Amino acid sequence: MNNNPFRPEDPKIPGVVRHDSPDDSLDSPREEGKPAPLRFSFSQMPPRWVLLTASSIAAVCVIAVWWMRDTSAKEKTETSTSTTAAASAAGNGPVEAPAKLLVGPGEIATTSELAKDWSAKKFIFRDPLTSRESPAMVVHLPGGVYWGFSLIEPYGTCEMEFVTDMTKLREEYGYRGSHPMVADPCNRAVFDLTRYGSGPAGLVRGEIAQGAAVRPPLAIEIQVHGKQVLATKIE
Repeated sequence: MNNNPFRPEDPKIPGVVRHDSPDDSLDSPREEGKPAPLRFSFSQMPPRWVLLTASSIAAVCVIAVWWMRDTSAKEKTETSTSTTAAASAAGNGPVEAPAKLLVGPGEIATTSELAKDWSAKKFIFRDPLTSRESPAMVVHLPGGVYWGFSLIEPYGTCEMEFVTDMTKLREEYGYRGSHPMVADPCNRAVFDLTRYGSGPAGLVRGEIAQGAAVRPPLAIEIQVHGKQVLATKIE
């Protein structure tokens, strides 16, 4: 038994065999060239509070990362919902993606879609010679005539519109009409599809009813095969 109060015995650990004798001391001489015996002590281990602090920091980091990812996902969802809600509120209804326009030459509508007088449908016409695409429209005129024309103003770049609202035609274009007209928002010209005007190759539908336009809209030939309405060529 060790009675030296200044040299307490090393703790006895089950399964650990001590190779030094109780009488060994740090002050005892050792053989020359022989390393000092290794001694294990609990004092060499990090304090318990250090281990607990490191574990706590790691746990806090994991929670912070999870919270940031969850918050970011919620913000994205809320932003998307708000945008959709705002768009729906502005249009007083659900927002729908615009329908893809058909491309001519080829079928661009059906007779059932254009069953009523002054019914119209927009499409894209690709010029076979130049491959240039331009917005166009086909209109079912009174008397069973289907007329097609380019919506790009002749010798210009402005896109015209088919105005069916007589109030808009009067207030925005200053023209009092009794039926739908083609109008150019750039120069305020108005064209009447029920009348013929002069074109480079002769008369063409869309006489200039108002404004300083050069000529009627460029005509697109329309053919009807059964229930198919086909756009074939542009002048």
